[in-house]
Amino acid sequence: MSAVSSRLPVFPWDKLEPYKATAAAHPDGIVDLSVGTPVDPVPDLVREALVAAADSPGYPTVWGTPALRDALVSWCERRLGAVSFAHTHVLPVVGSKELVAWLPTQLGLGAGDEVAYPRLAYPTYEVGARLCGATPVVYDDPVADLDPAGLKLLWLNSPSNPTGRVLAKDELTRIVAWAREHGVLVFSDECYLELGWEAEPVSVLHPDVCGGTYEGIVSVHSLSKRSNLAGYRAAFVAGDPSVLGELLQIRKHGGMMTPAPVQAATVAALGDDTHVAEQRARYAARRLALREALVKHGFRIEHSEASLYLWATRDEPCWDTVAHLAELGVLVAPGDFYGEAGERFVRVAFTATDERVEAAVKRLG
Repeated sequence: MSAVSSRLPVFPWDKLEPYKATAAAHPDGIVDLSVGTPVDPVPDLVREALVAAADSPGYPTVWGTPALRDALVSWCERRLGAVSFAHTHVLPVVGSKELVAWLPTQLGLGAGDEVAYPRLAYPTYEVGARLCGATPVVYDDPVADLDPAGLKLLWLNSPSNPTGRVLAKDELTRIVAWAREHGVLVFSDECYLELGWEAEPVSVLHPDVCGGTYEGIVSVHSLSKRSNLAGYRAAFVAGDPSVLGELLQIRKHGGMMTPAPVQAATVAALGDDTHVAEQRARYAARRLALREALVKHGFRIEHSEASLYLWATRDEPCWDTVAHLAELGVLVAPGDFYGEAGERFVRVAFTATDERVEAAVKRLG
């Protein structure tokens, strides 16, 4: 048996463990701003929906309940500006990371096929390509940098993880048009779309971008950040019905089912905007406090106009910065986790509690 893991890079977070130990030794405890996991409570109405659906002895369906599909369609139209959406335009998935990792395999890609993603990017785009034996390719500008001949899948990510960069509507329109011209399938990771601070993120499903047709484009969305549901593994994809129909058939055979109580919780979460606004306000306050403290401490912040992270540098190797902050009891993610272009940056998450953020601000002062 061949070891598939041999195709994959070293799991990056293991390299951070010694620095985590240093930060944890601080007298006032660690302030962990590395992973970016939600720490605030799951909204009451979501928990109530989960509990109400807890008596679910039967198998859930891969496509989800009609109520879930209605909720997905309604949210895409209301929040993304999608038009003429139907159940065939949406598909629930078991967390967005699972989708990203296994999408190239489910699309039937393999040796000789190329999967492209931003030069600074979420590492799972590369992992997905390597799992199926495809060739990972990075870009700064896909239209200028990529040869469409062998390119089968183009990942966009706006707002970006790790940089927080937002692609403008005109830029998205240009990329989508180029991909369609060359028959390249576009998947746009929009999991941070509701967390724009200095820019208003736009979906590839917006009619100004896609022209009101969803041919060759799919957007990826998650409830992990907007609704504090990382533990629920609640996410979905939306767009081209022919692509989603094929994925649905494959995922049926693979048993990739979102648990029924989670489906019910997703319906509740997508139907309520109040808790999203409340959570945004929490993150906005934490972001402002950390940004000001980092700048005063000698950091420069680049991009970071959206998402849950500050992309920061002291113009030194990223691991030197990680070590420096660990001595203050603050743990951050080194930029080279996201590509060689990040080797002089760190990613600072503002998902810690108010109390821990306040502690970080004091230490940076």
